[in-house]
Amino acid sequence: MKIKIINRSKHQLPNYSTLLSAGMDIRANLEEAIALQPMERRLIPTGLFMALPAGYEAQIRPRSGLALKHGISLLNTPGTIDADYRGEIGIIMVNLSKEVFVVNDGERIAQMVIAKYEQIGWELVETLDDTERGTGGFGHTGKK
Repeated sequence: MKIKIINRSKHQLPNYSTLLSAGMDIRANLEEAIALQPMERRLIPTGLFMALPAGYEAQIRPRSGLALKHGISLLNTPGTIDADYRGEIGIIMVNLSKEVFVVNDGERIAQMVIAKYEQIGWELVETLDDTERGTGGFGHTGKK
């Protein structure tokens, strides 16, 4: 699949790190480094704009290395970029650690996965079919 993209950053396009990677690395596009204080959140620009085809979304996800090594995650995860959005892709980073984390220009800050979806229509009914689980709530399926 080909997706139209505008790259106003100084960096390469999002790319897959390995042959079987599901997510493409997204890089920060900064004029100067940003010091992300403990528990602070910031919108980090990427310089990327794209036009997804109808029926597809881009999911923005945290990078596991940043989470494990530095306590850095993304809010609204996974974030969804809709097919009709044409603005700059921004990454909402949060520092969950007790240390300042510096986001540098060109740093890989997130992953993007392109996913197919379907829109649904509701069918209003009075009852639902029975299942083995029934109305069992949170944590119900793991208990004997």
